[in-house]
Amino acid sequence: MEEKKVKAIRGAVCAEENTAAAILAATRELLQEIIKANDLETTDVISAIFTVTRDLDAAFPAEAARQLGWREVPLLCTNEIPVPGSLPRTIRVLLHIYSNKNKSVKHIYLGAAATLRPDIA
Repeated sequence: MEEKKVKAIRGAVCAEENTAAAILAATRELLQEIIKANDLETTDVISAIFTVTRDLDAAFPAEAARQLGWREVPLLCTNEIPVPGSLPRTIRVLLHIYSNKNKSVKHIYLGAAATLRPDIA
């Protein structure tokens, strides 16, 4: 059996508008892409911290994780620091996961959020 290690994965996406439907759809897409790119199972996820820019307040992004079946995963939502000129309608996530010791993680930045980390998007 390969040794497991705790790792972290970052990701971000922009919601099309400040509606519950848009926030949840964008968050589901982001989480599904992270899971797929990193070949994860829900049981590999230890916890998730979501942040949103202050222009998004119609829904908690964590609700999207619950919709995907993340029932036993501790989830937290908070606001980003409102830095002038920052990318609007942005949802970020920091996932803590169990992964194989030698396996690298893939951070996922979708759509306009790719500009946040052009070095890895």
